[in-house]
Amino acid sequence: MSGETREDLVTTDTARDDLVAGDTTGTGAVAAAAVGLAAILFALGLAALFEVVSLTAPLAGVSTVVLLGGLLILLGGAVTTFGLGSRLGYVETEPRASAGLVVGVVFGGLWFAAAGLFTSQTLGFDTVAWAASATVVGAAALLASTLTREDVGSTVPVGLLTVVTGAVFAFGVIEPGWTWDLGFPSSYTAIFVAEFVVPVVTLLCALLCGWASAKAYAGFGARGRHTGAYTLVYLNAVSIVLVLFVLVGFTVLQGFTPMMDGFRVGLGVGPATTVGLFGVELFTVVWPVDWPFVMNGVGLTNDFNGVLPAIVGTVWLVVGSVLFAVPLGIGAAVFLTEYAERGRFTQVVEVATNGLWSTPSIVFGLFGAAFLVPRFGNTKSLLAGMLTLAFMLLPLVVITSREAMLAVPDEYRDASAALGVSKWQTVRSVVLPAALPGVVTGIILGVGRIAGETAPILLTMTSAPFLGAQQRADVIGGFELSWGPPFVANEALLQATSALPYQLYGLITAGVGRSSGLEDIETFRWATALVLLVVVLSFYAVGIGARYYFRSKLRHD
Repeated sequence: MSGETREDLVTTDTARDDLVAGDTTGTGAVAAAAVGLAAILFALGLAALFEVVSLTAPLAGVSTVVLLGGLLILLGGAVTTFGLGSRLGYVETEPRASAGLVVGVVFGGLWFAAAGLFTSQTLGFDTVAWAASATVVGAAALLASTLTREDVGSTVPVGLLTVVTGAVFAFGVIEPGWTWDLGFPSSYTAIFVAEFVVPVVTLLCALLCGWASAKAYAGFGARGRHTGAYTLVYLNAVSIVLVLFVLVGFTVLQGFTPMMDGFRVGLGVGPATTVGLFGVELFTVVWPVDWPFVMNGVGLTNDFNGVLPAIVGTVWLVVGSVLFAVPLGIGAAVFLTEYAERGRFTQVVEVATNGLWSTPSIVFGLFGAAFLVPRFGNTKSLLAGMLTLAFMLLPLVVITSREAMLAVPDEYRDASAALGVSKWQTVRSVVLPAALPGVVTGIILGVGRIAGETAPILLTMTSAPFLGAQQRADVIGGFELSWGPPFVANEALLQATSALPYQLYGLITAGVGRSSGLEDIETFRWATALVLLVVVLSFYAVGIGARYYFRSKLRHD
């Protein structure tokens, strides 16, 4: 026994038992802290990726890259230590015999990539040598993950990889000015820079270590796998929300100031608007708000240029498309769901609608230019743009409406039929009200797509990108009565106009605008983008409000 007495062994076993018995607070707190540290690193990686945090500026008095490296070393060490502690019995867990083949393949692939980069870029190995070395390392990581117990296979490979990555950052192997030229032919340029590599690698290590820490916190086994999966889902969900906030926040930051130039509030300070119908002026409104960017067009004599014609064009595009597509889509869904026999015909229609929804928008634009424009005076017009976008929206309305109606329980239909209610009355009073929240959801998704489309309206509707305020599409005031067919005419619907996506496209790609009186095109771009975002979000808000209204009415009924 190498000099150890029975009393020494009993004392050692007792100490280990005491440590294991008391692990629920200490080791659980360590694992929870590792999960929290992984979340912090994940957030820092996202912030660095979107340049909210600069790699060149110090963070908390330390270089950002060095700080990320130190935190990665700490996180990887904690994960590795926890896995080894579980294997040696110092932490009470219930691991399975293996972490699984999927985990092994992922970790093996990551180690293969890391070893390949190190041997080829740092050691200068040729292709055969670095490929062989990387294969050996990747295979060792795969075997270490699959042939060992779950507590070791899930933690040690990713923990060590995170430690190595942290050391690369902390000791200046990759620093803010680092670049890697992939060495493509001279006609191509492919360079990785630290501003991209450091955040992405940090995100990957934080995600994997967060998963491993969550498994360790739950004691591995079935519960650990579930906790690890939840952690991955939560981190990805948080990243999606953060990306959304960064996108919106950056657009607001860049576009808010130019959008608010000249903004005033007061009685009689705004422009006068005359409302008319069928050629008759009804009344005139003097707005108590003067918001030049929203209420003006573009002109050489304007003190402040704006996007009013583009806003009006975008709103009428969406409204007209919805008015055309929604009744037709819901009617088709009612027929397919409630009246048509479920067979080959309905299957063909389902495949066709799914295919139409997946069709690129430029194809719809070409269809509108070839089929609709020649039938409306052979000129681009607001009506042609409306119908083109309506054809784009129609498949989604059919798909979502049909799915919403199929989700209505058959018991509702049977109960209505038992009361002697006709088929159409059942559909109108029972099925449609129950399906309306789902239908509105589909319309919201479709509106979000068509409101930002550029290609279809570029080919069917648009004229000059920049118009004066008086050149906006006056659809309501443009209606005129006549004694002959079609009895009602509207010149505004048959004229080309502008829209926010097309105007933004012109500002970005063609650089147009300076000849129209725009001095600072860059700020005008961001202000236009912000207005487009507000318009789209406003449509979303209206749709979401309608959905909640129908849901609450359904619960009340």
